[in-house]
Amino acid sequence: MPTLATLVAGLLTGLSLIVVIGAQNAFVLRQGLRREHVGVVVAVCTASDAVLIGAGVAGLGAVVRAAPVALTVARWGGAAFLTVLAVAALRRAAGREQLTPSADGPVRLRSVLATTLALTWLNPHVYLDTVVLLGGLSTQHDPRWAFAAGAATGSLVWFTLLGFGARRLAPLFARPTAWRLLDLGVAAVMVTVALRLVLSG
Repeated sequence: MPTLATLVAGLLTGLSLIVVIGAQNAFVLRQGLRREHVGVVVAVCTASDAVLIGAGVAGLGAVVRAAPVALTVARWGGAAFLTVLAVAALRRAAGREQLTPSADGPVRLRSVLATTLALTWLNPHVYLDTVVLLGGLSTQHDPRWAFAAGAATGSLVWFTLLGFGARRLAPLFARPTAWRLLDLGVAAVMVTVALRLVLSG
């Protein structure tokens, strides 16, 4: 029972950190609506979280805290990348795009994979949440690897629901206006997160 309780604690803690409006979640939602490489996006996001959570539980959090230069580089790189994505979203919003996945064919897998990896690994907040925070909290639970497993399961559940559940909203986003509003929302999220990254320094 202690292991189960620790697993549940990790699950709830992981969900509390990941279920927020952020650049990564906005991208997963958009890919889910477009039905483009959703499985790859979900798998990359989930696996990345699992690796980072595992690293935090293994003690990498102390190393990250001792390397502010690495976080600074990631912070500015992430802000620049998010700005580029925001501009792209604004350009889409200015057009007349609608949800017709079969019209133009899917975006290349390489591009989607690169964007997913960048949104995950260039965001220093990801390291603070998974490696530092969850890694630190895991020391308060026994066994701590059960806590890590619970947190990683939370990521799996959330990204799966967000990516594959988004298709239920497809009829709504078949209207150009709804699709335009989504891209405006995505742009706003990207700019907000980029500003937070810059100002956090």
